[in-house]
Amino acid sequence: MQSAVRSASVGQLTRASYLAIPASGNASQIAPAAGAAPVVQKPATPLTSFSMGKLLPGREGQMRVSSGMSISMQVRSLHAGNVDVPDFSYYRRSSTKDPTSQNRSTAENRQGFSYVLAGGLGVLGAYSAKSVVNQFLSSWSASQDVLALAKIEIKLADIPEGKNMTFKWRGKPLFIRHRTAEEIEQCEAVDPASLRDPQSDSERVKNPEWLVILGVCTHLGCVPIANAGEFGGYYCPCHGSHYDASGRIRKGPAPLNLEVPEHEFMEDGLLIVG
Repeated sequence: MQSAVRSASVGQLTRASYLAIPASGNASQIAPAAGAAPVVQKPATPLTSFSMGKLLPGREGQMRVSSGMSISMQVRSLHAGNVDVPDFSYYRRSSTKDPTSQNRSTAENRQGFSYVLAGGLGVLGAYSAKSVVNQFLSSWSASQDVLALAKIEIKLADIPEGKNMTFKWRGKPLFIRHRTAEEIEQCEAVDPASLRDPQSDSERVKNPEWLVILGVCTHLGCVPIANAGEFGGYYCPCHGSHYDASGRIRKGPAPLNLEVPEHEFMEDGLLIVG
């Protein structure tokens, strides 16, 4: 590592020496010697730091005068090369070490650095904004316990023929009915045009043996009773709505058939609802 201290060049920190001159002294007002020719005096000059600096001796470009109230004037001479100052060349870029170099010669490099810095800050800001927006939107989504109930898997082998089992899905009762051949035949024989909410049996089931419906009465949201009512399907005792084995309204105040949720039958005997 270069030394942090080295000799200063001309124009750096210097040591000053001075010679005091009476405040009333003026080179233009010194009396001539005896027998000399008369000297014509110059017009009076206001005593300012600038005017006195011109009258006092000294090399060009040196700061040599200080003035003020009730102080004498001083002639200062600067001496370069005798004061040690720290050298920071090691920490400077190569393009800025030469004092005679032009600013235009390094403009492209400096512009490239500015563009890279601005682009990096832009990418960082965009990524930060994206993270904030994603977190904000994710706070509106359903919680993990709700998402876990979005789908339910049911083993159909556990439901015997002619029986109805109730499951809880998304906070609602889910009816899974294993229909008999007689129930299938009766439901298919019904004319959809005679129903309040016209639907054929094939429109409501994907597999004729299995009926998948929500156990929520379409009248006022009550839970019907399975294997009851005049049509052997479901019966709501609250207001007397009767549904058949296909979940279609046949009698009572309910305006619509029982809802059929989205479901899919898997090859390994599983039913996925949701």
